[in-house]
Amino acid sequence: MIYALIDKETLEKKGVSLSDLLLHICFLDIPILQYRNKRGSLEEKQADLLYIRQHYLGKLIINDTIELIEYGDGLHVGQEDIRLYSEDSKEAVKLIRAKIGDKTLGLSTHNKEEILQANELDLDYIGLGAYRETGTKKEAKVNGEALLEAAKYSKHPVGIIGGVRLDDKFEAPIVYKVIGSDLYKGLK
Repeated sequence: MIYALIDKETLEKKGVSLSDLLLHICFLDIPILQYRNKRGSLEEKQADLLYIRQHYLGKLIINDTIELIEYGDGLHVGQEDIRLYSEDSKEAVKLIRAKIGDKTLGLSTHNKEEILQANELDLDYIGLGAYRETGTKKEAKVNGEALLEAAKYSKHPVGIIGGVRLDDKFEAPIVYKVIGSDLYKGLK
């Protein structure tokens, strides 16, 4: 299943409008979309989320910004972001769950150790990456085929992320192909 990642900074760098990318995502019939905006104000993020809701019928996951959870169907947090709630991951997830209820919750992971820790948490899926080098996260450690082996340790559905292409093929437990940069091909 394809899981689209819309990164506001990447949209701006590539000169692609949110409306054009949403049309492309709808054309590809992508059922899950994650909206990430690391620099924008709450007002900008809210406006984008409202716009997405008007033009996209699939599941909308918000990256990090729990304050806007009412506009989404779930939340995705990174390893650094979860620690903002508590140094204890179980406690952090309890606090997040108290705010988002039964909405979807995903957590970024990068290796077997983080996967095993995530297995103890009340999550709906994990993101696992980076699979390949990307232009958006230069600091990401690329683990390639080793990630596919590490994914087997997850009790949660896995979304493989980082340089994933639309034509990549993966086996269970990888349920989601998280597509970012490959979405922009043919746009602009």
